[in-house]
Amino acid sequence: MTTQTDHAEISMLVDRFFRVLDERKFAADWTRDFLTDDARMETPLGTSQGAEAIRAAEEALERYDRTQHIASGIITDADAGAERATASWNALMTHVHHDATLQERGGDADPLFTVGGRFEADLRRTPDGWRFSRVVVRPIWTKGQPPSGVGAQS
Repeated sequence: MTTQTDHAEISMLVDRFFRVLDERKFAADWTRDFLTDDARMETPLGTSQGAEAIRAAEEALERYDRTQHIASGIITDADAGAERATASWNALMTHVHHDATLQERGGDADPLFTVGGRFEADLRRTPDGWRFSRVVVRPIWTKGQPPSGVGAQS
């Protein structure tokens, strides 16, 4: 059973992670606040690890003009004092297409690509707090079209 303190810290990590993704404030070492150096990311666009995972996350976001990620129902599991934990949460991910994408698709193109899904994560306790060591994005439904060259569940 996760302690209230650990649950609160992990929940805040999720919220801060989504906020940074949406604000796109990617300082050179932005991921140190969220990910372990060997973190593994598994998304519909592929699987990557370490520095490659960071680049993949940034590149995925650049496909859109703006995004908004909303997390709810965060469930955490870690024994008191444990060095490892798991978490899962529901996510609503709204992506706003670039004007160029909309122009390419024509006047009636939907400006949004929305994904409802679930995130699953493994975490490690570090001297600086909890960090994600593995993040898995599992889409459940989509509405709208992804950018060109991306499958329907990105």
